[in-house]
Amino acid sequence: MSGSTTTFVLAGGCFWCLDAAYRQLRGVAEVLSCYTGGETPQPNYEQVCTGATGHAEAVAVTFDESVIPAGVILDAFFTMHDPTQLNRQGNDVGTQYRSAMFFASEEQRELFEAARDRAAEYWAGSGEVVTSIEPLGEVFPAEEYHQDFFAKNPTQGYCLAVAVPKVNKVRASFAEYLR
Repeated sequence: MSGSTTTFVLAGGCFWCLDAAYRQLRGVAEVLSCYTGGETPQPNYEQVCTGATGHAEAVAVTFDESVIPAGVILDAFFTMHDPTQLNRQGNDVGTQYRSAMFFASEEQRELFEAARDRAAEYWAGSGEVVTSIEPLGEVFPAEEYHQDFFAKNPTQGYCLAVAVPKVNKVRASFAEYLR
């Protein structure tokens, strides 16, 4: 990659789906499945799944803006999950599956607000966009088996039922940015 990289930390349901979809896009240098937005130090998957830690399953997406614009990364985020569902995505229910964007700077906060406004127009008629925009706190990498989960487990039931349709939606909507 030739330009400088930017990292956005985004949560929109199970991190396996976001991870799989972002890995399809040119200019994405790294996707890290992680936990953030809560109070429990060093949380693990079992703790986050209880919903008691306050953390969300998220991804830290590092990308090269000279290859893929920040706005495309954010518009893809609002394409790959339903931001009108409060504290859930489909059958995944709890605050750990909330739709959230975690900003590391004032510039990111402004970009995230603009993207959420665009999403509100896109999702008009489906309900209010409930995506929260929160300050980025500490990011805890998820366990190794969660990293690039879809590629490692393409025939796993959840991947086939939930991740594949989201990946396909991103592939169709952002074809000019595919690897």
